[in-house]
Amino acid sequence: MAIQLQKKETVSLTKVDSGLQRIVAGLGWDPATVNGHPVDLDLSVFMMGAGGKLVSDEFFVFYNNPSSPDGAAFYPVDSSAGEGDGDDEVIRVDLLRADPRVEFLYFAVTIDRSEERAHHFGHVQNACIRILNADTNQVLCEYRLNEHFSGEDSLLIATMARNEGAWDLEAVGQAFMGGLGTLAEMYQ
Repeated sequence: MAIQLQKKETVSLTKVDSGLQRIVAGLGWDPATVNGHPVDLDLSVFMMGAGGKLVSDEFFVFYNNPSSPDGAAFYPVDSSAGEGDGDDEVIRVDLLRADPRVEFLYFAVTIDRSEERAHHFGHVQNACIRILNADTNQVLCEYRLNEHFSGEDSLLIATMARNEGAWDLEAVGQAFMGGLGTLAEMYQ
C-alpha cells in the first residue's frame, strides 16, 4: 500500500523499495472549466546541483524541453484538461542515469495561461502527485493537495534529494504566483 504523505513529511524511497531504479512522477486532478477554458496543469522537474540551482538550463524538464541531457528525465506528453482516471501528466526519471551533479529533483506544478484565463489553484480539485516504481508500477507514495490556494498559479509539490546513494522524497506544497517563469528564475 502506498504511503500517504502530509505536507513537510519525508520518506526514503529506497527504504520503501530497495530495488528502486526508475520512477514515474504522476500528476492527477479533476477537470474544471473556468472562464470558458479548461484548467490546464503542467508538471515539470528541476534537476538541481548541490548549490540549489539547475545544473544547466537543459536540466529543466517540461513540455517545451521533454528530456534532460543525461537522458534521466523524460516528459512524454502534455495533458490539457485532467480528464479520465489516474495520472494526467507524468515525468519518468531513471535515477541511475541522473548526472552525478544532480543532487535534488524539484517537482513543480503550474497552471498554463493562468494570468490570461484568470485561473489559480483555488479552481483545482483533487490534485495529487504519485511516485511509482516505473518497473513494477507499484505506487510508493502519494501526496494529495488538500490546501486551498486561491490566487497562486505555481506550486512546488515535492522534492527528492540524494542521500548517500539513496533518494528521499519530501512533500512540499509551497505555492507561488508568476507561473513557470517565476520558478525558472528562482532556480537558475
